Amino acid sequence: MFNPSRDQVRTFFIESWRKYRAKEVLTPLEHIASDLILLHPEYQTLLEDPDSVTRDFSPDEGQINPFLHLSLHLAIEEQLSIDQPPGLRAAFEACQNRHGNRHDALHDVLECLGETMFDAQRNRAQPDGAAYVSRVLRRAR
Repeated sequence: MFNPSRDQVRTFFIESWRKYRAKEVLTPLEHIASDLILLHPEYQTLLEDPDSVTRDFSPDEGQINPFLHLSLHLAIEEQLSIDQPPGLRAAFEACQNRHGNRHDALHDVLECLGETMFDAQRNRAQPDGAAYVSRVLRRAR
């Protein structure tokens, strides 16, 4: 199983964005990452700074970690591509129909994924896929 370090994940996003801007050939995963970055212009300047690999983003100071946000987006794209957990793709499509656009629906799913991961950590258990899909379906209403 692939288990990159924090710095490797950050470098992946920075390098994907650099390659996209330089019009270099992207791997399929880099292409997805660059598409996600295009949806988040507020992160683009940060991703143009290689020193951001070591930067801390403190929730206590009201900061959102852009690398975590993009990583969750990337995880969701993978989950949707294989419909895992089962039913996620249909729940997402219902959410997308409610919002009328893909990005807002992705953010709903991202919130649900965050809640599911938080519950799993708090309960010292595996993430509950059925509860995750149910959360997304509730957002679709």
